[in-house]
Amino acid sequence: MTTAPHIPAPPPGPGVHPPFPAPPVEGRGRRIGLGFGIGAGVLVLVCGGGVAAVIGIGLSSSGALTERAQVAVESYLGALRDQRYDRAYDLLCEQAQSDESRDDFRRRAGTADPIASWDLGKLNLVTQTLPFEATYAGGTSASLEAYLGQDRQTGAFEVCDIGE
Repeated sequence: MTTAPHIPAPPPGPGVHPPFPAPPVEGRGRRIGLGFGIGAGVLVLVCGGGVAAVIGIGLSSSGALTERAQVAVESYLGALRDQRYDRAYDLLCEQAQSDESRDDFRRRAGTADPIASWDLGKLNLVTQTLPFEATYAGGTSASLEAYLGQDRQTGAFEVCDIGE
């Protein structure tokens, strides 16, 4: 007679009681809350650091752009004050040079009351203007703005016009 292979008993069915009434929950809520709290803290630190970095970069680049614009306006006004009209014309943006010839610029600049001194303000990035207080050689003063453009090849600021 052949013996039948051993067949395991079927698994216990419904109604079987586990060795404990429910999975342990002791400290589970506290661990989850602590995990979420730590995760939120790390997220605040990372995002806060990123926001601080963006603000820092924005402020430093704004300061650098203002400085570059001030150098351009300073060079232009200095050339006009020193009656170096060809140099001043070379510092104008392309649009201004195409609107007015070098000879016309020399005539106009030579007859205008020259600006003897100035106090430059901060660059307005939206309008690309640099306000400044000007004192003319005759002693009068005015609040003016330098309208700026950028050289397409170098990205340097160039004066396009001076106005009120």
